[in-house]
Amino acid sequence: MSRICQLTNKKANNGYAVSHSHRRTKKLQHVNLQYKRVWWPQGNRWVRLRLSTKAIKTLKNKGIEAMARQAGIDLNNY
Repeated sequence: MSRICQLTNKKANNGYAVSHSHRRTKKLQHVNLQYKRVWWPQGNRWVRLRLSTKAIKTLKNKGIEAMARQAGIDLNNY
């Protein structure tokens, strides 16, 4: 499974690690992904998603139904 948030589609960022002598080497800045069980009231069941921590914070405000609709995913498959 790839390291992508299922609701926001966030993924790794390419960047440079810069040393004290200013030598730059490429590095990946990965998303802080967590497995989260979220209660889905319309489906009357728990849904297990792999979300970024930013998405978990947003989920508390918007709700799972609105975020899933915006992401274009069907929660019946999770």
